[in-house]
Amino acid sequence: MKKLGLNTICTHVGEVKDEQFKGAVSPMYLSSSYEFLDVDVKRYPRYFNTPNQEFLSKKIAALEHAEDAIIFGSGMAAISTMFLAFLQKGDHLVVQNTLYGGTVNFIKEELPKYGIEFTFTNGYKVEDFENAIQSNTKLIHIETPSNPLMTITDIKAIAELGKSRNVHTSIDNTFASPVNQNPLDFGIDMVMHSATKYFGGHSDICAGAVASTSEHIERIWNVGKNLGGSLSDMTVWMLERSMKTLGLRVKAQTKNAMKLAKWLNKHPKVSKVYYPGLKSHPEYKLAKSQMKGFGAMLSFELTDDLDSYNFQKHLKLIKSSMSLAGIESTVISPHLTSHALLTQEERDNVGISDQLIRFSVGIESTKDIKEDIEQAIQKVI
Repeated sequence: MKKLGLNTICTHVGEVKDEQFKGAVSPMYLSSSYEFLDVDVKRYPRYFNTPNQEFLSKKIAALEHAEDAIIFGSGMAAISTMFLAFLQKGDHLVVQNTLYGGTVNFIKEELPKYGIEFTFTNGYKVEDFENAIQSNTKLIHIETPSNPLMTITDIKAIAELGKSRNVHTSIDNTFASPVNQNPLDFGIDMVMHSATKYFGGHSDICAGAVASTSEHIERIWNVGKNLGGSLSDMTVWMLERSMKTLGLRVKAQTKNAMKLAKWLNKHPKVSKVYYPGLKSHPEYKLAKSQMKGFGAMLSFELTDDLDSYNFQKHLKLIKSSMSLAGIESTVISPHLTSHALLTQEERDNVGISDQLIRFSVGIESTKDIKEDIEQAIQKVI
């Protein structure tokens, strides 16, 4: 088959064909028990291979230009299983310092129990990763754009570093989504997503995914079936349905984010905007070279005379929300949510201030969003 376009992949790849009634959408198979005599595949929900699980994985693999993929019950289930599949007692992990707080907490709290060593880089340049590599390093993990400061790491350089040192590489591609970035094309070994975010897109699904070679996915599957982080077929069906509009949603959100980032960057009550699509962003050129779009996530800091918490309370359209990437615009304070498990010193070291607001841009009219931000600012001045 010829190479398919993005929206064609979203719409058609990974469908379960309704052979009986010829329905337009995938049928849902809710059985937890399947025939085992005279069948090629021994199906069981915990084995990640029920019909809906199997076919959705094909859609995710196609979107990330991968041989195979596997879906999990959450993004943390995906990343923790991936780590434990490629790290064992005595191994060493090199991980980016600007990273999602939940991942940081997992590394610090759980990996020592397995006798796995780790080093957080001092920065996110390739030399920072190279300096952190040890003789027992087995995996390098990056996140770009990062949560919540939108730092950009050179994907190709990290992939080449890993290959030169015989070290596997992985990336959290949640913020970009495969619509805006395909890390496997740059040589990264494994791509993970919190599918709760853009894959789901409607703030009603919790899921995770990893895409890679068939060999790597088999290794992850061997650990995953023991840990039991599989996803219910009801949620799998909802996720496959939601992903049909992934390309349309993310492109619309990305377009809105660029408009709002430029507007916020000129606002007198905004002291700083973090968005890789702004030419003032320190890694703008790098982001442009490895991203097809700059994404729909940005962060900004209000001036010190404004209370960021009260500002969020006065928003009317934009919701205060723990998660992100839904079609509705949302904001959070990272120091109270995604990075609350970090110490104040740790947050200070990576630049997460109490004034920082993470902004997940939705599909609304940018005019309406601007007016909502403006009226909230006026109420806290």
